[in-house]
Amino acid sequence: MFVHPYIVMNDGNQIPVAGFGTYAPKKFPKSLGEDAVKVAIDVGYRHIDCAHLYENEAEVGRAIKEKIEDGTIKREELFCTGKLWSTSHTPDRVRPALEYSLHKLQLDYLDLYLIHLPIEFKPGDEMFPMDENQQLIFHNTDIRDTWGVMGSCGILSIVDVNRTSFQRQRTKRQSERAMEQCVDAGLVKSIGVSNFNRRQLELILTMPGLKHKPVCNQVECHVYLSQSKMLKYCQSNYIVLVGHSTLGSSRDESWIDQSSPVLLEDPVLKEMASKLNRTTSQIAMRYLLQRGIVVLAKSFNPTRIKQNFQVFDFHLSEEDMKIIDALNIDLRYDVIAVCKDHPKYPFHDEY
Repeated sequence: MFVHPYIVMNDGNQIPVAGFGTYAPKKFPKSLGEDAVKVAIDVGYRHIDCAHLYENEAEVGRAIKEKIEDGTIKREELFCTGKLWSTSHTPDRVRPALEYSLHKLQLDYLDLYLIHLPIEFKPGDEMFPMDENQQLIFHNTDIRDTWGVMGSCGILSIVDVNRTSFQRQRTKRQSERAMEQCVDAGLVKSIGVSNFNRRQLELILTMPGLKHKPVCNQVECHVYLSQSKMLKYCQSNYIVLVGHSTLGSSRDESWIDQSSPVLLEDPVLKEMASKLNRTTSQIAMRYLLQRGIVVLAKSFNPTRIKQNFQVFDFHLSEEDMKIIDALNIDLRYDVIAVCKDHPKYPFHDEY
């Protein structure tokens, strides 16, 4: 019987090292995602990565429910991740946002809940709130308030028209709704962050009265963006690095530079894949796994879904690893360009 490899996180919970991503460009019907999740579970994936932003939690939930009901898996055998979107960072919106995702996914709890971005938009139900000039309306909640108990604090409110300064507004913090309290309420087992830089992680790690440490930081990570410094920092703080876009991104025309190199067509990876009788995807994923990084991969193609899970029966040599190390060019596919003017934009820092 195959036992899925996992990493023990700093709270004692286990995260499977290979996860199935559920993001899909809007041009694809959501039914494809539902079918893909069922295939992923059938081939052995036990880690399913979801997000409110992806707008397909209902479809993912139906797939999970079907696989539980037909006896393929038990709920406790699955590791399900959700993400708090940027319009719900105010403490009073955290728990309702999580509960909404649980409702859509038809689950009683999540295994992991992440703050999707260290950037806030105007609180509300609109995913990308825009002003009359079609500019994103930013917001600025102290991320430590989103995380846990700090008592009353000042929440900085909506950005002004020049998008550079914030108007201060004092509000009483509703700490019982924050991320840490969701753990205590049994709605989620572990909590973490996504797309945070080192400084933003340190804000949480050094906050007074920290009860639940972030278990992971999910960031873009692949052979062209090796994240060596972030990995070293996370490991020094017992935080798991989870890699998204590990195969180079979905190349969604709405947010990816189409002139950027196609990672899976890299000649070095192709040569190595040929030598080892593997696919370039398997080589790219195995490289990250051997560095202690949890990998997320996604596909709608059943054959590729199966191939992408077949990464545990071979090993890259030390020489192979060094060759792939040299491919790093610090290329970020997902620059989140729409947020570059936000004071908390994470990618201005080196890491």
